[in-house]
Amino acid sequence: MSATTTPVAVPGPPRPQEPRIRGPLHRLVRPGAAALSGAALFLSFPPRPLWWLALPAFALLGWTLRGRRPRAGFGLGLLAGLGFLLPLLVWTGEEVGAVPWLALAAVESLFVAATCLGVAAVSRLPAWPLFAAAVWVLGEALRARVPFGGFPWGKIAFGQADGVFLPLAAVGGTPVLGFAVVLCGFGLYEAGRLLLDRRATGGLPRGPLAAAALSVLAPVTGAAAALPLVSTEAEDGTATVAAIQGNVPRLGLDFNAQRRAVLDNHVRRTEQLAADVAAGREPKPDFVLWPENSSDLDPYRNPDARDAIDRAVRAIGVPTVVGAVLSPETGPLRNTLLQWEPERGPVATYDKRHVQPFGEYIPMRSVVRVFNKDVDRVSRDFGPGDEVGVFDLAGTRVGLVTCFEAAFDWAARDTVTHGARLISVPSNNATFGRSEMTYQQLAMDRVRAVEHSRTVVVPVTSGVSAIILPDGRIVRRSGQFTPDALVAQVPLRSSLTPATRMGVLPETLLAAVALGGLGGAAALGVRARRTGPRKP
Repeated sequence: MSATTTPVAVPGPPRPQEPRIRGPLHRLVRPGAAALSGAALFLSFPPRPLWWLALPAFALLGWTLRGRRPRAGFGLGLLAGLGFLLPLLVWTGEEVGAVPWLALAAVESLFVAATCLGVAAVSRLPAWPLFAAAVWVLGEALRARVPFGGFPWGKIAFGQADGVFLPLAAVGGTPVLGFAVVLCGFGLYEAGRLLLDRRATGGLPRGPLAAAALSVLAPVTGAAAALPLVSTEAEDGTATVAAIQGNVPRLGLDFNAQRRAVLDNHVRRTEQLAADVAAGREPKPDFVLWPENSSDLDPYRNPDARDAIDRAVRAIGVPTVVGAVLSPETGPLRNTLLQWEPERGPVATYDKRHVQPFGEYIPMRSVVRVFNKDVDRVSRDFGPGDEVGVFDLAGTRVGLVTCFEAAFDWAARDTVTHGARLISVPSNNATFGRSEMTYQQLAMDRVRAVEHSRTVVVPVTSGVSAIILPDGRIVRRSGQFTPDALVAQVPLRSSLTPATRMGVLPETLLAAVALGGLGGAAALGVRARRTGPRKP
C-alpha cells in the first residue's frame, strides 16, 4: 500500500497591510474637507479673479457629502458655511465689532447647513449632481427671502463676474448661473469618482459616467451657446453719463457726522466737472448720477442744502439724480433718490424699497441692544418705498436700484420691465471702510448688467464707482476714498433677455427639481427601512 500524503499549504509572503489612519484623525478628514471647501468658495469671490476655484470647491464638497446621512450632511454643511461666510462677511463687523458679524455669519451658515443636508439626502439618487445643484439653488432662494426679507449676499452667481459661465445670467438670471457652477463642480467629483472606481473594480458603468460627463459638459456648452445674448450694441442710441464720487470726510459709522461736508464734496466735484466740460477737457454729459446719501441733509427742510444742490445742477446744466435722506416730521425716514432738473429743482423721487435690517432699521431693538449698543446709532428707522424707480433723464429712461437692493433679483428686473434703458446703482460703502464689500457689490452689478443686457452705472460716495457695459466689462472706475467724476458714452438697449422675460420661472423650476429629488430620496429611505438589509 502506498501512503497518501496531504499537501501542506506553504504560506506565501505576508500581504502588505493597508495603512490605517488613527480613529481621531480619520474622523477629522471630512469636517476638515467641508471647511476647506467653504474657504475655497470664499477665495473664488472678488476682489480675487479666482472664479474657477468654485469648481474644485464644490467637487470637494461633493466628496464630503455624498452618501452621508442627512444629519451628518447638516453638520458638515455648517462647517462649509462658516468656512465660506465668516471671511466673506467680515466687513459687516468693520465698525460695530465682532458680535454682529459672527451672528450674521452663523445664521446664514445655518441655511448652508440645511442645504447640505438636502444634498446629502439626494446624493444616493441616480444623476445626483443634478438634484444636488438644484437643492443648492433652493437653499439660496430661501436665504434670499427670510428672515427680514432675506440676505442674498454670497450667492454663487455673484462670484462669477469674470468667469466663463457668466453668459448664462442672460438665460435665467442668478439661479441658472449658480446652478451651472454647482452642477459642474459636483459633476467633476462624480466623474472622477467613477473613473477611480474603475481602477479598483475593473468595471465602468457607462450610464452613470455619461450622466457625470453631461453634468460637466452641459454648463460649459450652455455658456458658450449663450454668448450671442451678450451684446453691447446700441439698440436705442447712446447716452453720455457722468457718475460723481465726492468722497467722505472720514471712514466708518461717523462718515456722515459732517453731513454738510459730504454734500459739499459732491457739489464741488460736480462744479469741477462743469468747469472741465466748459474747457473742453470732458464731454458734456446728458445726465449726472450722484451716490446714495450724497446729501444726508433733507433739501426739503434745509434751504442751504437745497441751494447747494441747485447751484451744482445749474452749473452742469443737465438732469441730476441726488441721493438724499428725507426726514418728514412724522413717520420713518426715507432713503430717497431725487431727480433734480436745472431750472425746476426736484421733480421726481424714488424711495428705496428694500431697506436694510440692522442697518437702516432695527428689528427687535430691545433684544438686539443687549448684545450691541451700536443699534442706537440708528435712532430713527427708515421705511421702505413701494414704487419701481425709473426716471426720464433727458429722454433716457434710467432704472434705479439703491445699493443693497442690487443683491435681490427682483430689484433690477423690475426697472427693466418698466422700460429702463440703463440701470443706476447709487451706493454708499463708506461705513465699511476699505473692506472687500465694495468689490463684492461691484461684482453683483456686473452680473446684473449681463443678466438684463443693460449698461450699469455705479456712483458711490467713497468708491469704487464704475461704469459697466452690458457685457459686464468695466470701462471706467474710480479708486477708493478719492473724489472723482467718471464720464463715458454708453449704449442704450431696450431688448429683453430670456432672464428678464422669465423672471422667477427658472428659479421656480429648479426649486421643483430640488423638491422632487428630496421627495425621491425620502421615498428611497422609507423603502430601505421597510425591506431592511439584504441577506447574503
